[in-house]
Amino acid sequence: MTTIRDGLVARGHPVLTFNYPYTEAGRRFPPDRRDVLLACHRAAAEWLRARFPGIVMAGRSMGGRMASYLAAAGEPCSGLVLYAYPLHPAGKPDRLRADHLPVVGVPMLFFTGSRDALALPHLVDRWLAPLDRATIEIIPDADHSFRVPKRSGRSFEQVMECMVARTSDWMSALVVDADW
Repeated sequence: MTTIRDGLVARGHPVLTFNYPYTEAGRRFPPDRRDVLLACHRAAAEWLRARFPGIVMAGRSMGGRMASYLAAAGEPCSGLVLYAYPLHPAGKPDRLRADHLPVVGVPMLFFTGSRDALALPHLVDRWLAPLDRATIEIIPDADHSFRVPKRSGRSFEQVMECMVARTSDWMSALVVDADW
């Protein structure tokens, strides 16, 4: 996320990154309860919105899921950027995390790797692609961390640069539409 943050800032977009309490405490697992994660994400969004109206909420994996829950609940934002949205737990494609997405009232930009174990391609096609406000960017050969094999002919840095450029273009179009 720091690569994406730095790339967006270099393109003139204000960006706030933050840690959830469990990561701030130096823990990797287990994550905090959903209510704690949502409160933290909401506080970060409120802080940024007070300085830059019309924010775009974003997150990678679980952070994107928390942003999407907030947007579905009506948290003010101009859009969502969801990097490696965890559509289901690894190895459990029957436990979908998409029920709330149809009620999100803002445009959504999803980045997902074609080899993401938490977003199997056929489920992305079935559950995300039909969403009215969704734009789906499939990163060929990428896994959940957007790593690509050498045989792809692209480096991780090139993948990140493409994602930054696409995110910037997408957000700039929102800014024009939202009269930021």
